[in-house]
Amino acid sequence: MMVDHDAHFDADVLVVGLGPMGGTTALALAQYGVRVNAISRQPWLADTPRAHIMNLRAAEVLRSLGVEERLQEQATPWESIGDTLFTTSLVGPEVFRMRTWGTGDDRHGDYLRSSPATMLDIPQTLVEPILVNAAAGHGAKISFSTEYISSVQDAEGVTVSLRDRLNGIDYEQRVRYLVGADGARSRVMDSAGLTVEGQLGRAGHVYAQFRGDLSQYVAHRPSILNFIVNPEVAVGEIGFGLLRAVKPWDTWIAGWGFDMTKGDPDVSRETALARIRAYVGDPDFEPEITSIAPWYVNEASAAVYSNGRIFCGGDATHRHPPSSGLGSNTCIQDAFNLAWKLAFVVQGDADPVLLESYTAERAPVGKQIVARANQSRRDYAPIHEALKPSYEGGPSGPARLKAQNADGAAARAALAAAIDLKQYEFNAQGIEMNQRYESNAVIPDAHGAPEIWQRDRDLYVQPTTRPGAKVPHAWLVGAKGRRLSTLDIVGGPYLTVLISPSGVAWAEAAEVLAHPRLRTITIGEPGADDLYYEWHRVREVDDGGAVLVRPDGVVAWRALTAPMDAADARAQLEDVLARLLGAPALAGTRA
Repeated sequence: MMVDHDAHFDADVLVVGLGPMGGTTALALAQYGVRVNAISRQPWLADTPRAHIMNLRAAEVLRSLGVEERLQEQATPWESIGDTLFTTSLVGPEVFRMRTWGTGDDRHGDYLRSSPATMLDIPQTLVEPILVNAAAGHGAKISFSTEYISSVQDAEGVTVSLRDRLNGIDYEQRVRYLVGADGARSRVMDSAGLTVEGQLGRAGHVYAQFRGDLSQYVAHRPSILNFIVNPEVAVGEIGFGLLRAVKPWDTWIAGWGFDMTKGDPDVSRETALARIRAYVGDPDFEPEITSIAPWYVNEASAAVYSNGRIFCGGDATHRHPPSSGLGSNTCIQDAFNLAWKLAFVVQGDADPVLLESYTAERAPVGKQIVARANQSRRDYAPIHEALKPSYEGGPSGPARLKAQNADGAAARAALAAAIDLKQYEFNAQGIEMNQRYESNAVIPDAHGAPEIWQRDRDLYVQPTTRPGAKVPHAWLVGAKGRRLSTLDIVGGPYLTVLISPSGVAWAEAAEVLAHPRLRTITIGEPGADDLYYEWHRVREVDDGGAVLVRPDGVVAWRALTAPMDAADARAQLEDVLARLLGAPALAGTRA
């Protein structure tokens, strides 16, 4: 299983960047026993809140990597994320509210049924230290103030030029593989000759971070996102101001768009103070403004994520605004997808061809979420249409909505439709969890029919054991009667064959094969008992069938029916391993 690490390599993998993608990659590789070095050009980690919504799939990934509880300890819990508020100011009349991120009565059950994890709100300033500390605890070597300069790859590995920013000394590291998780200005992407396609800097925004206790205005109606519907302070594509709670209810971000055709935005303290006061609705409010900076909306993604021994992911490969809360979540999933494949190849258990599946699986996801995040910004336009005057001199905003006439009725109907459209930003669980991979790391059903979506694919999760999908969550009962998820019994550096009691032939075949990456778990026996019969309902295979799950929780293959006997089961598993892992798969089995 392990290969000899000779003195020619400083590490198996070097990860450039310690954001969500880099931190997760380093943590997963270290847990899988890969020698990994990870660097950041900065002296520490994120110093601004940046991403904050953690969706269920990202939370599941970090649950698998053992850090979910630490995240929960520091996050704003799901029940406190609350409504998304659209209001004239925090003290002024409200326009409407939305139940978002699965907190509404109509969607909460969907979220509970689909995952053992919960939605969280946790800024990147808190996520990154958890990931990096955990990676270091598992043996990853972490270096700060270390700058990536360039790299040259050959048939055996990659020679990487680095600079110690504390003393200015340049030096080299020799590694087998290089991972570029260095963000939207990725030098690793440039070195690898990888590019993004689309539009960069298509719109502008300003964020002002501040501290100030606003609990008197919001504690009774908790909301992480508060959109300010005020024509006097509305600029840009979204057209609303924003108050985002970073830490309820005393640490905030105020946000607003600006017209890029008029040059650089005004980032003066005076302008920021005026906007914050207008958003709060209190002319005497005295915030402690800690930073003011512009950022720009991108709509671009990479069609190819790797070149030879260099792999990129995260914001380097998909660049988009924070709308829909998809950014860091997608970065974390890029990392989880790549790490197990690198581990298998580095440790001699898979042919390098396995790594080709990384682009095949993740590039379509990157393209999808870039489109979705930007569309979510454009989908604010119908709200403005519903609120604007329908005739010259007519009422607007809340006044139009309250009008006791046909125009008011039309405005209310238009706003209701606009709110429904915003479900695709704020309750789009399907966008987050319905990925279906197609690659050489997935073996589709023989003669399988196309999947039929029972509900809106973007809004609702459809659990399935179809190859290429995430294995469904089902509650089981483990040791001492404790509840655990199907997701809790897969993962680690293993391909896991899930069987039911009638599938004993698969277990016997796996024992004979004795492949170091293959294990079998019987759902229905002590330690993984199907007492709720939830797995029975979602497994989609006969009692004698089998579901093969990859380390990232994705179904690689399934047998819909029982094998003829143990020999048939062995032949099927041998074929599957060879197709998934290549020649090393058979070399790892016992004749």
